[in-house]
Amino acid sequence: MTLHLHDSKTARLQPLDPVTPGHVGIYLCGATVQGSPHVGHLRAAIAFDAMIRWMRRSDLDVTYVRNITDIDDKILNKSAESGALWWAWAYQFEREFTQAYDTLGVLPPTYEPRATGHITDQIDLVRRLVDRGHAYDDGHGNVYFDVHSQPDYGSITRQRLADMRTTEDEAQIDAAVEAGKKDPRDFALWKATKPGEPATASWESPWGRGRPGWHLECSAMSRRYLGDEFDIHGGGIDLRFPHHENEQAQSHAAGWGFARLWVHNAWVTTKGEKMSKSLGNVLSIGALTQDFPAVAVRWALSTVHHRSAIEWAPETLPAANAAWTKFSSFVERSIVVAGEASAEEIALPASELPEGFVAAMNDDLNVAGALAVIHEHLKAGNTAIDAADQAAVRREQVLVRSMLDVLGLDPAGQQWRGQMGLGEGTDSAEHEALDALVQTLLAERAAARADKDWARADELRDRLAGAGIIVEDGRDGATWHVG
Repeated sequence: MTLHLHDSKTARLQPLDPVTPGHVGIYLCGATVQGSPHVGHLRAAIAFDAMIRWMRRSDLDVTYVRNITDIDDKILNKSAESGALWWAWAYQFEREFTQAYDTLGVLPPTYEPRATGHITDQIDLVRRLVDRGHAYDDGHGNVYFDVHSQPDYGSITRQRLADMRTTEDEAQIDAAVEAGKKDPRDFALWKATKPGEPATASWESPWGRGRPGWHLECSAMSRRYLGDEFDIHGGGIDLRFPHHENEQAQSHAAGWGFARLWVHNAWVTTKGEKMSKSLGNVLSIGALTQDFPAVAVRWALSTVHHRSAIEWAPETLPAANAAWTKFSSFVERSIVVAGEASAEEIALPASELPEGFVAAMNDDLNVAGALAVIHEHLKAGNTAIDAADQAAVRREQVLVRSMLDVLGLDPAGQQWRGQMGLGEGTDSAEHEALDALVQTLLAERAAARADKDWARADELRDRLAGAGIIVEDGRDGATWHVG
């Protein structure tokens, strides 16, 4: 079955038909590093992390590009207000985003280019657009895109140009840039340096010293790393207009095919409002993980469909943590009963995973349907533990962990095993040491039972229970787990 994704441009499910068979090129709009990250910022990274994990399980090679916007008006304004160097300000928060990604188990992108590292690519693109008649300069160092020159402008959001007031983000509008436009709906490609701005925040260009407009970097960098045409462009739903409209206009005007599919994730909201700094409802990863493990945050962000809003409330993390604990407890018990499956064993390809799970993931990454299948195998695994059926326990452990791993949530995986109490290595020395001690007492208890010394057997069982060790007797002998 082919992966189908909801394409924002056509507003319907579309099959993934890669430009290069067997290979998928993905560009995701990453962070503008003006401040600390919160869960709203990380929604897209988590959603695309699951997408990429699923594609790789489906035997697709993925090139994943996630950019960093490290120069723009917001960064310059906020760094100036704080008295910091703009590039140091940006780098501080770039590191915070990286730490947040690592904390939540987000796989690193293939490439993570910075806007400031691709100035020459952006200047070349502006020159190309001017030469092709799609852009003009105002004689004062600013260059604008002529929206009337591109017939498909507005096609992503299905808007008519006549109905638009502006095509700039409100935070990017200022009198100096607006003054040179032939039409207020044209948008800035290159901005002349302004009085009072640091000299290091501008670069030489054919139009004078300045810096790129916000939209330019993504067109230039996606082509640099993915070519003239690539498979998927993604980002938060709020980026569709004007950012993604302007990206597409630039790239199409340059003669490039650009993105085949547009995939957007919904917001994280609090009390129905988009989570943002301006609303004062920021929830940082550091604050959230003071009371709950990071995996609970990952669960809350991973287990809702990427096109559905997540309403963040006081009960969000307790509920997420309780749900994950059900699975981590099963995995821990299954390892005690049947041994721990290796990373290689649980990396099952899509062809070896349950059909219902595969169908759900191929249906626009339907995580709710996928979770329903995982729950079925959790139940089967617990039944097998109760029956002391080691082969069945091992089989269900592999399936449950393999499916959870697609969502970045395998309890015994390298990222989360420490939070389950298994330690950080592939093998848990602590668990092995505890098992050796418990097995000694279980052997002594078995001998007492064989001698019909029931008082002694009960005493040993009570001693273990007092230490938090639960003993369960089955047809193949006694097993134990931490209660």
